[in-house]
Amino acid sequence: MNKPEFLETLEKRLSGLPLEDIEKSKEYYSEMIDDRVEDGLSEEEAVEALGDIESIVSEIFSTTPLSKLVREKVKPSRKLRPWEIVLIVLGSPIWFSLALAAVVIVFAFYIVLWSLIIALYAVDLAFIVSGPFAMACSVLCMTVGDFGKGFFGLGCGLLVLGLGFVLIPAAVKATQGMAVLSKKILNKIKSLFIRRSETNE
Repeated sequence: MNKPEFLETLEKRLSGLPLEDIEKSKEYYSEMIDDRVEDGLSEEEAVEALGDIESIVSEIFSTTPLSKLVREKVKPSRKLRPWEIVLIVLGSPIWFSLALAAVVIVFAFYIVLWSLIIALYAVDLAFIVSGPFAMACSVLCMTVGDFGKGFFGLGCGLLVLGLGFVLIPAAVKATQGMAVLSKKILNKIKSLFIRRSETNE
């Protein structure tokens, strides 16, 4: 694939983005190809060195804010006629309610996912705090002569404290996993706008 073919394909694949963003991406990759050609590569080799075009497009869309994709999607491709404006206004109680409900459902799902992570940290903190407290209470029991409860409390305190320290890496891993999942969900939502833009062409 030579430079003009690459840039033309890139433009088509970025059809869901605003025109100025498409032009910026084309200029950026055009300069990259030119730099590599100046370094001695052929045009085809320079294009090949950029990598797979699907990966390039995927990376561009993943770094594009969702709000920008939505704005581009809802922007009319032509001037609206008066009767279309009237229909949009009259239908707004229905379409606006549905759109708002969809946004709220996605946001609620996102909040629930991160609430689980917060709950995990809260449990971990409770274990770490309650372990020394249980051990302190066990020492108090031993000082009044109740050695059975004292040793039992000491064992429980050590167990809970140990669980708290074991949960720290699990909480960190869960946070990293949730961040990856959140990114995948966001990219999936973006891909809906991208596919619709492509099928409209």
